Amino acid sequence: MKPAMETAAEENTEQSQERKGCFECCIKCLGGVPYASLVATILCFSGVALFCGCGHVALAGTVAILEQHFSTNTSDHALLSEVIQLMQYVIYGIASFFFLYGIILLAEGFYTTSAVKELHGEFKTTACGRCISGMFVFLTYVLGVAWLGVFGFSAVPVFMFYNIWSTCEVIKSPQTNGTAGVEQICVDVRQYGIIPWNAFPGKICGSALENICNTNEFYMSYHLFIVACAGAGATVIALIHFLMILSSNWAYLKDASKMQAYQDIKAKEEQELQDIQSRSKEQLNSYT
Repeated sequence: MKPAMETAAEENTEQSQERKGCFECCIKCLGGVPYASLVATILCFSGVALFCGCGHVALAGTVAILEQHFSTNTSDHALLSEVIQLMQYVIYGIASFFFLYGIILLAEGFYTTSAVKELHGEFKTTACGRCISGMFVFLTYVLGVAWLGVFGFSAVPVFMFYNIWSTCEVIKSPQTNGTAGVEQICVDVRQYGIIPWNAFPGKICGSALENICNTNEFYMSYHLFIVACAGAGATVIALIHFLMILSSNWAYLKDASKMQAYQDIKAKEEQELQDIQSRSKEQLNSYT
């Protein structure tokens, strides 16, 4: 009976140790996740997706509104159509580039997290690794400045559509609705420079303008431009977040390289001291 009880106790001890080992392994794995880089990556992907997806659809809706209401002659807005088509292709490139760049920055965050370094044993940094981290800092800074410009540019169509929408709200207001002055309330998109001054009709007034505001193209384009602008702002915040993370990682790599050089010099001195002591002992033994 006693050996059987001892065997059962040993099995329970082994099972508890295995459970404890799995738990510690999970804690180590969770500790190795760069949560700051992960949050910045998710925010960057979300912002770029909103900007690219909503911006692409909103640009197509804007062209439809111009062709149907503000510029019936195709040659008047031919240049604008080409520019919008080019911008849509640029959107494809932006989405692809930032998908790859976000994954690269997330991987860089994994391999410069102190917890991951502890998981993989002794950490050694090289001049190439520090140079790559510095390059990511510079590139992210340039992209952040560029996206500030994109954020400002994406606010321009929001401003234009807001002016048109606010004009329609004036037309719908009880003070002006049903009066003769309604037909004198107009919107001229030629003043924004998106179509030439000789475009016909270029200006829409009164009830015709109200009908434009009631169309699905206008409603969708207006709100999609707002979402695209918000996505550009989220991307700027994500890049600033990435910039702080990369700067911190680069400083850590710099400190780690100094510590590594110090440890190498210390180990070399200790080895030399041991060699001197061993030689002195050999000489003393030879004399005796």
